[in-house]
Amino acid sequence: MSLSDDLNCTIWQTFRDEMPIARRWAYFDHAAVSPLSRPAQQALETWSKEAANDGVVPWSRWTQRVERVRELAARLMHADPQEIALVPNTTSGIGLVAESYPWQPGDNVVTLGNEFPSNLYPWMNLERLGVETRRVAPDGVKIDAGRLADACDEHTRIVSVSWVGYATGYRIHVQQIAEIAHDHGALLFLDAIQGLGVFPIDVRDAGVDFLAADGHKWLLGPEGAGLFFMRRELLNRLRPTRVGWNSVVQRFNYQEIDLNIRKEAARYEGGSANLVGFLALGASLEMLSSFGLTAKASPIAEQIIRIGEMICQQLERSGAHIVSDRSETVRSGIIAFTLRNLDPAHVKRICLEHDVVVSCRGGYLRVSPHAYTNEEDVQRLVNALRKSEGV
Repeated sequence: MSLSDDLNCTIWQTFRDEMPIARRWAYFDHAAVSPLSRPAQQALETWSKEAANDGVVPWSRWTQRVERVRELAARLMHADPQEIALVPNTTSGIGLVAESYPWQPGDNVVTLGNEFPSNLYPWMNLERLGVETRRVAPDGVKIDAGRLADACDEHTRIVSVSWVGYATGYRIHVQQIAEIAHDHGALLFLDAIQGLGVFPIDVRDAGVDFLAADGHKWLLGPEGAGLFFMRRELLNRLRPTRVGWNSVVQRFNYQEIDLNIRKEAARYEGGSANLVGFLALGASLEMLSSFGLTAKASPIAEQIIRIGEMICQQLERSGAHIVSDRSETVRSGIIAFTLRNLDPAHVKRICLEHDVVVSCRGGYLRVSPHAYTNEEDVQRLVNALRKSEGV
């Protein structure tokens, strides 16, 4: 289906109208930090006016709206709201599990050697407890599930992997990795930051035990507002950490001091939330939901993949080499490539001079369009790449 299809043009132009960034920039860096959607921007502006003019008076209304974010997150993952905690970022979600699991000396965690540092350091930091972190090397840009399985044994407690690799965009088969973990008596932690907002996921069907994702990439929210999921059956497996006034059942009764921990994932939220960040994230989640994000077959995913294929075709015509695996079952919204022998940093700089935003990761150029990206943006990308070659 062409991007110029009448129906899709109408739908995605409506989406584009909600993205102020599109007025100037051809933006291909959603895998790093996304621009804010207009609804998120408006939520931030409304909060700042209310906070300046009314102080704490609107607080109960803000918190009610934030609870709506929990509901939207649960719907996005096909989870229960009681399984969702609102956290500052992906790192916080990973650290929560790493620091709360009842480790024993000799236990191990299995992860991938090419993970983003946030999914390595929290596990490596457990060495002081006698916990080994086993880093499985990828097969080029591909993930070999067999190698991952071979690294697991009876002492493996958690397998922690990214749904989509940040550097080249390789998307794992989540259920397959979950089965590997569960076959060894381990739990699956999914770093979902590069997939959530693009692809649908049913955490129950996929066998996910824990999941974390910040909202500042594909979910078009601000930094500092992220989502964490844990299966309700595991609630008591983790030791409550970072306990604060918001961790207990009687959280609004400050005089009743009783360590009666909440029976839901929100027990890990501890203290005051980043209300303004979550209000903005919620506004973007509402918008994305209106374009079918929570559907089993997400039209947003279909559109992002369609745009990605158009980009790959144009890049190859321009002499670029596509590094990412673009096979149907593993492709994502991330495309890594090289352009002849040009320095990626040089190409990125020239692109910026022409109001085109790309990224450099792992020695490659990386582009990551969203569903509002259009053909004109793609052509501007191609033109900027030609300028970087001196054409």
